[in-house]
Amino acid sequence: MAANSLRSALGARRRRFVLERPVDDPDGFGGRVRRYVDGPLLWGALSPLSRAERLRGGRSDVVATHRITIRARHGVGPPMRLKSGSRRFAIRAVTDPDERGRDLVCEVEELIEANGEGSP
Repeated sequence: MAANSLRSALGARRRRFVLERPVDDPDGFGGRVRRYVDGPLLWGALSPLSRAERLRGGRSDVVATHRITIRARHGVGPPMRLKSGSRRFAIRAVTDPDERGRDLVCEVEELIEANGEGSP
């Protein structure tokens, strides 16, 4: 009974996500530049968890955290990202809530662009 309460309701996974995979390229100076390439299309449910204020570079930034539930798939985890439209979410942790290999719950942090674009 408890396992059923963890599952999303039928039709709740109506938000489309693209799984973005990191690719590290040499920058020509001995370092690396990380970019993300689009991976598979996934359907999931998005629910907000909290908002926190974090001090970065001498200024206060708002960090929005969410939970995204998707169908289980092998290899999903940090440092991958999920993209839905113009919104991007950095995956911080992934769990299988009922340990049956059906669902994955991703704890994510919404990435806000420095130019102010994106959702707060």
